[in-house]
Amino acid sequence: MTVAAGEEALIPSPAWPNFAGAIRLAGAKPAFVPLERGQTRWRLNPERLAAAVTPATRVIFVNSPANPTGFVATHEELAAALAIARRHNLWIVADEIYGRLTFSGARAPSFHDVIAPDDKILFVQTLSKNWAMTGWRIGWLEAPPALSPVIENIVQFTTSGVPVFAQRAAAALDDGESHIADQVARMRAACDIVCDGLAATGRVRFARPDATFYLFCAVDGEADSRALALRLVDEAGVGVAPGSAFGPGGEGYLRLCFGRAPDEIAEATRRLARWLKR
Repeated sequence: MTVAAGEEALIPSPAWPNFAGAIRLAGAKPAFVPLERGQTRWRLNPERLAAAVTPATRVIFVNSPANPTGFVATHEELAAALAIARRHNLWIVADEIYGRLTFSGARAPSFHDVIAPDDKILFVQTLSKNWAMTGWRIGWLEAPPALSPVIENIVQFTTSGVPVFAQRAAAALDDGESHIADQVARMRAACDIVCDGLAATGRVRFARPDATFYLFCAVDGEADSRALALRLVDEAGVGVAPGSAFGPGGEGYLRLCFGRAPDEIAEATRRLARWLKR
């Protein structure tokens, strides 16, 4: 699976900016498909996705659970995206790296649940999120066997292999369930703190995340997310990411990462609430 100059990749937006960066690096063009924000969840609209397909489209990126929104695609949304890919002979890149960090405690729906043997799907995975091994640079790619020679060539010129000490750390997967349960409980508590605290100000609008450790929210009366993020650093002492960093669907929002200890998140929430109530 390759994209080249003049070709396109569909990316539901807001989205982690590396998706678009990788596409541009290949000389192709990212085409953003806005997610819909409802009262209770973000939603992938299959009709909107299908309407975005052009003769130049080669691939659909689907990140679920998603950074920055905390969006989790339903089985129906995944099946609809896969039907579109099948109809137009497109590849899907499935980034499911937060799949275990759901506040329900269950695994997030996956393309593995709806895939057929001849479907053109690349699954991207890493130990960075579910197993909190950010920086160790250990991940894996699930791909059709026919792509093995291509992947081997890419790996030998980029990483060659995983260092032994990192491989030993990755062996923690064998006993990782208790760690994941603890991490989910910690993130759920932090999510409750930040959502309840900001909702109480009456100025913050959001769809509560179903997974990950991010809250994507809008502040009434604040349209320039970058300017607002800079003010919050200076005036509230809290660092957030401007929604504009996540593509055209992100302007007007802020991404708050609550992947910290609940007491730290409580302090950050108090600072934000005081600033918002001024």
